[in-house]
Amino acid sequence: MHADQFETRLAKVRHRFATTLESKITDAVVSADQMSRSGDGITTHVSESYRLLHGICGVGPTVGFTATSEAAHAAEVALMPAHHESREPTQTEVLILKKALARLRVAATSELRLMYQRGG
Repeated sequence: MHADQFETRLAKVRHRFATTLESKITDAVVSADQMSRSGDGITTHVSESYRLLHGICGVGPTVGFTATSEAAHAAEVALMPAHHESREPTQTEVLILKKALARLRVAATSELRLMYQRGG
């Protein structure tokens, strides 16, 4: 009985994760575009994107999105120096972030497709 309850709860968490994943990635991409411009609020974009990516890293493997988690971690690492130093990212850091986000989108799309094929 407990195993069934656990699986039911895990399925709900997996579904919630899956249904919000694409919008979270889109939000991170939009923030990365904002980071490539100078101006007010850039450190807020850094902080929000870092937290968002960190959440994907933490929950992803638990709900079967290991590749997505690893790709999110690479994007998180790109933001780490700017986040920890509370500063705007360099143009090089933004470029690395954008490439990592592109890989994240590919990984997430693949794992979402697989999840839905399995009846997700």
